[in-house]
Amino acid sequence: QVQLVESGGGLVQPGGSLKFSCAASGSIFNVNRMGWYRQAPGKQREFVARITAGGRANYADSLKERFANARNNAKNEVYLQMNSLNPEATAVYYCHAEVIPDGEYVKEYAYWGQGTQVTVSP
Repeated sequence: QVQLVESGGGLVQPGGSLKFSCAASGSIFNVNRMGWYRQAPGKQREFVARITAGGRANYADSLKERFANARNNAKNEVYLQMNSLNPEATAVYYCHAEVIPDGEYVKEYAYWGQGTQVTVSP
């Protein structure tokens, strides 16, 4: 089994910063990519950021100048630093990973974290 454990999230003031982390654990051969999605009330889940095993990161166009994604390959962890937050960032944030399980040769599986709430408010 593979699990994604998220930490971080909560209430932050407008203009403030927040840092998330996500760790993949279980019977894992390799974590190919890890990243984040978010879903605001009444809206579709959308891509936020992603980083590969080689350290190449990409972001949603509207967020790339304010968000930063990093990864610790040895621990299968990913970090998302969010700066200059505004109320539009209020959403449930989900960790996402594309994983080759232990014992699998080529097949890749996608996993989701449980989600964590971020609220940007005075």
